[in-house]
Amino acid sequence: MTVTETWRPMSKAPRDGSRILVTVRSVEQGPAEVDMAYWARADRFGAEGWRAADSSPGCVISYAEPELKCWMPLPNHGGAGGRGFPAPHEGDEVLEDGAGI
Repeated sequence: MTVTETWRPMSKAPRDGSRILVTVRSVEQGPAEVDMAYWARADRFGAEGWRAADSSPGCVISYAEPELKCWMPLPNHGGAGGRGFPAPHEGDEVLEDGAGI
């Protein structure tokens, strides 16, 4: 992963089916975590929305908008390897440019 990659607000996440990294918010059942997800159009396997990239027909893992805190592009590893994901974003909300002014 390059140093220039940072977490971005979900409102700017691509909804074209490309795979991205997302921070899944912490809940009572566990801490925040990073997952690979993509935006899926409604189909016979589920409604339109964010799905975990390892979903399969008959076992669709979907995320509601409020479950996802922020996103970043997939790191360019230059080859096959492990899931070298960054740590989940633990700070405040990731604001859009100009937000909070």
